[in-house]
Amino acid sequence: MSLNGLLVFCAVYALSVASPGPGVAAVVARSLDRGSRGAPAFIAGFLVGDLVWFTLAATGLAAIAQTAYALFVAIKYAGAAYLLYLAYRMWTAPGQAVNVAGAEPSQSPARLFLGSLALTLGNPKPMVFFLALLPTVVTLQTLTMASFLAIAAVMAIVLPVVLGAYVLAAVRARRLLRNPRALRVMNRGSATVMAGAAVAIARS
Repeated sequence: MSLNGLLVFCAVYALSVASPGPGVAAVVARSLDRGSRGAPAFIAGFLVGDLVWFTLAATGLAAIAQTAYALFVAIKYAGAAYLLYLAYRMWTAPGQAVNVAGAEPSQSPARLFLGSLALTLGNPKPMVFFLALLPTVVTLQTLTMASFLAIAAVMAIVLPVVLGAYVLAAVRARRLLRNPRALRVMNRGSATVMAGAAVAIARS
């Protein structure tokens, strides 16, 4: 695998992660509602999900994934249901003074991680993306462990950086709001975005 090919993958993958979609909507909505605490676990779920799809694509296991369609459908709806749960909590949350470091105790890192992991595994589009992009970087039939690890390392850097930038932007916007009524409106707006992301995932 050439350095040029790896750079092409890095650029296209970054654009894919940054493009508006259910994942970005979920990250932004949750950060607007709860701040930055829990964001690493939430982002980690997206990363592990992408790595799973990348591994399936790189090792030629796409056909096996297709045979497990029912399982992925169940995971998809579980992820959508989790987003709807978060949307409900946001909608019913009272307007409170901003506590950037705060997050409700019930949203444990494990729950956040599993929620975003379910969202990613329930969406086979990332595997299609990797199947389309990887041949431009390396011949899958001759993929070496070194090339596999290099691509995985790029993903492990690019996805957290891109989604982390969304989190920081959302937290900064949240800091500007001090009025309880404005916070309540923002919470409900975030809840609407989160619910929309859930519907988009369920219909995909």
